Amino acid sequence: MPSPFAELIHALCQDFGVDTEYWDIWGRHHVVEEPTLLSILGSFGLDTSSPESLAKSARLRAERIAGRPLDPVTVLNVAEPSAAVPIRVPSAYQAAGKGALALTWEDGWTERRDFDISSLAAGDSGLFSLALPSPLRLGYHDLEVVFKAPGQPDLRSTQRIIVAPETAWLPEQLKHGGRAAGLAVSLYGLRSARNWGAGDFTDLATLTEWVAHALGAGFVALNPLHALHNRQPYNTSPYLPLSSFHRNYLYLDVEQVPDFQLCPAALAIFQGAKFQSELTAVRDSEFVEYERVARLKLGLLRLLFRRFLRSEWAKNTARAQAFRKWIAAQGDLLDRFSTYCSLDESLHKQNRDLWIWPDWPAAYRNPESPEVREYAQAHWRRILFHKYVQWQIDQQLDAVQNRARGLGMPIGLYHDVALATDRCGCDLWAYRPFFVTGARVGSPPDDFAPDGQDWAFPPPNAETHRENGYRLFVDSIRRNARHGGALRIDHVMRFFRLFWIPDGATAAHGTYVNERWRDLLRILALESVRGRFLVVGEDLGTVPPVLREAMEQFSMLRYKLFYFEKGSDGLPLPPRDYPRNALVSSTTHDLPTIAGFWAGRDIEARHTSGILNDEELYTRQKRERREEKHRMIEALVREGFLPGHFPREAADWPELTGELHNAVIGYLVSTPSRLMLLNQEDLTKEPDQQNLPGTTWQYPNWRRKTLFSVEDLAGSQKAADYALMFRSWLERSGRISVPAVESPRS
Repeated sequence: MPSPFAELIHALCQDFGVDTEYWDIWGRHHVVEEPTLLSILGSFGLDTSSPESLAKSARLRAERIAGRPLDPVTVLNVAEPSAAVPIRVPSAYQAAGKGALALTWEDGWTERRDFDISSLAAGDSGLFSLALPSPLRLGYHDLEVVFKAPGQPDLRSTQRIIVAPETAWLPEQLKHGGRAAGLAVSLYGLRSARNWGAGDFTDLATLTEWVAHALGAGFVALNPLHALHNRQPYNTSPYLPLSSFHRNYLYLDVEQVPDFQLCPAALAIFQGAKFQSELTAVRDSEFVEYERVARLKLGLLRLLFRRFLRSEWAKNTARAQAFRKWIAAQGDLLDRFSTYCSLDESLHKQNRDLWIWPDWPAAYRNPESPEVREYAQAHWRRILFHKYVQWQIDQQLDAVQNRARGLGMPIGLYHDVALATDRCGCDLWAYRPFFVTGARVGSPPDDFAPDGQDWAFPPPNAETHRENGYRLFVDSIRRNARHGGALRIDHVMRFFRLFWIPDGATAAHGTYVNERWRDLLRILALESVRGRFLVVGEDLGTVPPVLREAMEQFSMLRYKLFYFEKGSDGLPLPPRDYPRNALVSSTTHDLPTIAGFWAGRDIEARHTSGILNDEELYTRQKRERREEKHRMIEALVREGFLPGHFPREAADWPELTGELHNAVIGYLVSTPSRLMLLNQEDLTKEPDQQNLPGTTWQYPNWRRKTLFSVEDLAGSQKAADYALMFRSWLERSGRISVPAVESPRS
């Protein structure tokens, strides 16, 4: 017997983009259970307690939408010849009503037009079509419409109009067949003789110069630089930040902050034996010691800020004025982030067992509460300190990108924006309505995770983002792309659909919820063109064909990995068959390095850590790895990157030989794909990956330091040999971005 909910549930699921059925990676068809659908509809704010309650809440929602002539936002293509927006006209205004349109372009100019409502073209679902002034202009604009009719009150409605380009930005070098290459680094892991135990922006500048001059490459790809709590082992993942809108102070070079040399108190502590001893210890440690490094940096940054407050802010010097101007440009995002950071410190100091905001006193859990406002007024200096730190980050990162472009790099810095945000972090505290309550993001069962995956963070609330005119979404793109020439979108599928798991359920009882992907990709293209950064979408795994078609349409690069790309014969895909509109890479942070793959280091790490404790599966994976290595050798021989007589028993060798190393890199460089990205660990044949999925304390995730320090890169013969090998491939393939500088003749 059909449920009394069934018809209404399916109608609402269609309205909200909730899939009532889906196909898994094995080709199995899943019909989603009604409790799952009800839970997800409930997370959108509908009352699902009974058929009557659901019908009532659905009716109220429909009435609210019908009573508003214009939707909150429309996203258009600038090339549309006759642009129009859908509009609702109440029956009382249709016969004899008049309308007035005012479209205010983002530069402040307003175009006005009067019209007869009866002249509007009828559209679908009872909507009418309102033509806009032409031609359209790129940007963010505001539309206002007023209806007038005899005996009726004036009806006013507004809408944000976003006009986007047809494609994302690409640098000139990548157009018309051009290609480039880059080196990927984990910034926190850079070693140097001068840093404070973790890689910083000065190290990044030094590395960037080496990448340009020694490799001739066009960009340096970075891990997400998002703000973290910097607490081991749970708050160090750059892919689970406390805020995705702000950056981690761990990367600041404190000695390059202008106030450092002007602050006697900071200099005295820095030069003291105790500080220098701790500095040496964290610099020489095998792994990054997040908490110790953070303690060193924050302690001195507070002294520098006090100096700035006293000598610059209070006197309103030129630097203070520049800081005030910068603060004003950051708006509410910086205010809430800095307030959160200050509150987190204050409340934890009062109660050392208080680690996350859901455990804070109730009055402080709401950023708009009177108590939070009172706190902000009383502790404005503490809040200003966190703004000061973000200002310094912005300045130092800007200097690195300017240096990269000055070296001739067409891209420079390549940033990465994480999919997730910590549910106990700042973003959830500051902007809770923009996240769904009652569900988490994950993935359905597949070969990698037979029980599915629960990623334990909430999905975005698409309804709230639309009501907001996508402003917060725009900020998430703009801020992460700032001071860079490329932006990688972690799990680009997020713009199309996410797999939602209702609270209290497992991943086997979830379903997909679809997004308005055209809106999101158009906005991304607009920000790309305005910010002059190209877009790379990480599209690994099973994705719908529409995703890849859309990425091609918008000139956004797909993400192709050597390990995953196979031909019909089961061998690695021939280089010539890789797509043009893509980035090809050796691996990612979650996968083994080339040397680690060859040695089976990832399999051993999973076995040692206890996440691969099935001995039969362990043995099978080692056997399958040997078979995969054999297929790689066959492909490398077939394509001419290894000689025909190369020993096939190399698949049994635990070490990645120099000949194999050279062949794999040449294979990837030779693809037609616009970008080729080599992980730093794969340039220098390092065996251990940065992150081992499924572990926390069992593995030193996000803590590994580089084999070579930045000084070694310039002075080590071994590093020079690696660089020469890579540069030779770039020259042969036409991927050189920065030509070699010839030494002047004597």
